[in-house]
Amino acid sequence: MTGLEDSEPYLDPSLPIEARVADLLDRMTTEEKIGQLAGSYVGVLDEGLHGVDDVIDEIDEYHIGSVAPFGWGGSPNESVEDAVDAARRLQEHAVEATRLGIPLLFAADAVHGHAYIAESTVFPNNLGAAATWSPDLVERAAEITAKEMRATGSAQNYGPTCDVVRDPRWGRTGETFGESPYLVGTLAASEVRGYQGDELDANSVLATAKHFPAYGVPTRGEDAAPVDVSSHTLRNVLLPPFEAAIDEGVGAVMPCYNSIDGEPAHGSRRFLTGLLREELDFDGVVVSDWNGITQLHEEHRTAGSPIEAARQTHRAGLDIGSVAGADHAQHVRDLLEQRELSERLLEDSVGRVLRAKFALGLFEDPYPDPEAAATLGSDESLDTAREAVRKSLTLLQNDDDLLPLGDGVDEVFVTGPNADEMVHQNGGWSCNADAGIPGTTILEGVDDTVDDETTVTHEPGSAIGAPVDVEAAAERAAKADVAVVALGEDWYLHEFGPSAKTASETGEFPTRGKLSLPDAQRDLVEAVSETGTPVVAVLVTGRPLAVEWLAETVPSILMAYYPGRVGGEVIAETLFGESEPGGRLPISIPRSAETLPTYFNHMPHPHPIGPDEHPASYDPLFEFGHGLSYTTLEYESIELSENTIRPDEDVTVRVTVANTGNRRGSEVVQVFGRDEFSSVVTPVRELWAFERVELERGARADVTLRIDADEIGLFERSRDGRIDDGSLRLSVGDRTFDLDVRPRSD
Repeated sequence: MTGLEDSEPYLDPSLPIEARVADLLDRMTTEEKIGQLAGSYVGVLDEGLHGVDDVIDEIDEYHIGSVAPFGWGGSPNESVEDAVDAARRLQEHAVEATRLGIPLLFAADAVHGHAYIAESTVFPNNLGAAATWSPDLVERAAEITAKEMRATGSAQNYGPTCDVVRDPRWGRTGETFGESPYLVGTLAASEVRGYQGDELDANSVLATAKHFPAYGVPTRGEDAAPVDVSSHTLRNVLLPPFEAAIDEGVGAVMPCYNSIDGEPAHGSRRFLTGLLREELDFDGVVVSDWNGITQLHEEHRTAGSPIEAARQTHRAGLDIGSVAGADHAQHVRDLLEQRELSERLLEDSVGRVLRAKFALGLFEDPYPDPEAAATLGSDESLDTAREAVRKSLTLLQNDDDLLPLGDGVDEVFVTGPNADEMVHQNGGWSCNADAGIPGTTILEGVDDTVDDETTVTHEPGSAIGAPVDVEAAAERAAKADVAVVALGEDWYLHEFGPSAKTASETGEFPTRGKLSLPDAQRDLVEAVSETGTPVVAVLVTGRPLAVEWLAETVPSILMAYYPGRVGGEVIAETLFGESEPGGRLPISIPRSAETLPTYFNHMPHPHPIGPDEHPASYDPLFEFGHGLSYTTLEYESIELSENTIRPDEDVTVRVTVANTGNRRGSEVVQVFGRDEFSSVVTPVRELWAFERVELERGARADVTLRIDADEIGLFERSRDGRIDDGSLRLSVGDRTFDLDVRPRSD
């Protein structure tokens, strides 16, 4: 750095962070402080490539403090070499060529591994991770992601995703952990632990809980559309996962693009200060979503100008404009000069940013690892990814026990748009088709798994939305002993685009209006099935699709989600019985788009003309929590620790599970409950506890699950949870139990 000695107090790592922050703030000019609140990027947003040299110019002129140099679809830095080079150049300039040498905070969308870097470990997308029902595995995957990010210089991850999804038409369903607030919150907290460790340090990345407070329930299932929810739903369904992340110490929060109750989250003091900071006690960094600030002016129309948008969002409680750049820095400067923003507000925000940078060890070691290539995609990390895929694959249907495929299979025919497509297999928020990404496709996995006596044949049969010689596929299928048809969706972001990078045009499948597979894929399945060859359908998809016709047409369906880099090999192992499908659905699969919304924890309601005259409120094709096994599992005993509790007491459920089949298997013990009678309407069923167990053939396991009183409690107009006196009903497997709640003695 220029003009400074290492003896300056803020450069002394032995001093408390608060002392270092105070010392550095005293030395900074107003312009230098403003720069810490303005982020930039390397990539393409609106007007051509914004490159490393452009960011260096912004550092010199506007003191930019954070950058996304890679980690999203517009960045050219998709190889580890390019990523490290970009990070090194930028960080060297910030640290060595500026007055105070304040390091940059590099951020990335590493939501299922550091997947925008081609050589990284790519895990199943979040919906697939949720299908593992394994908090420990989710935490370990996050630890690997953090390690790979820090190797490339990045120290902030835009995750975990805390959104609870209620409408699978929404394009970002695959980024969520599903429809249960409890499951989402548990796994989000696990990711925070994985990213940050016990506390932020030089091995951590700053976790970012997103998208606060209610992104997952947009009107029409349309990305970023207005959210129209009651206070009851907000507090009891949408907020709990954010609270779980905050309780775990998450260092950053990102607002959603939506307006809620007429207020855009990015410009709402009610949500970003009143709810987030004052009520939920969050004291970390609030960072904008990409264009969340400009949208206040350009799309929400609550700000009459870009500078007014900047005023709104900083008064609301925002700290960093993630890619707002030089224009945002100038707007903040003008607002300070006009006394529209206060120096105190500026210093509070800058203090939070600097506090994170000190905690992350960036002042001591800001640079990427020159040997990062040896860290990314290591054998050990890929083994963890394989474990994640094995435990995520969800066997939805298996008529006549077609799976696992046996020794009598001499020829396997593999077809479908996702049979030999690595980009689709990784899903969104990862490298695109031009990157030459490593990995094993389903076709390659099958070919590698079968023995030398088994023939593997292939015809594409169909693209995502267009036929590719269906007749040739049927002819080949007729000669095979079994057909594996890999169906589903392509790579996409947000509202199923950008169309320039995906296989679909705007308005075509998989848009929110088209939850069923396209005719081309349906025609392929029907043509192959009509040959009489048994068919296994593998769904590679970011969300549940409406496939009732598929369930009626083929005997076996395996839900693969977006399984990532090693997905093809693990899918093949599972098809041939080398591993079992360990997943359970974290979200309901509807019969059709017309039956939406379809979620297990819906509210009860009157039946004005009698219950027999009303179709079922919850009648999915496959239920939340569903998943078949290759073995048989039985619950030998289920008991409660108490039959009566006080409102602030916990409940313990003890279950003995036995593997009575002839193969190794796993079970996810799920405890559901409801408040039988309460002062406000409560869901017909909620998930209150779960635990995954692995069982060898003939083995049994004793599972103890503690249900926290806070999980049972209701939240009304505040975060003060309570349980009503009366009766609770718990269910485990096919058993139900009544639990009495006594009045408080006080």
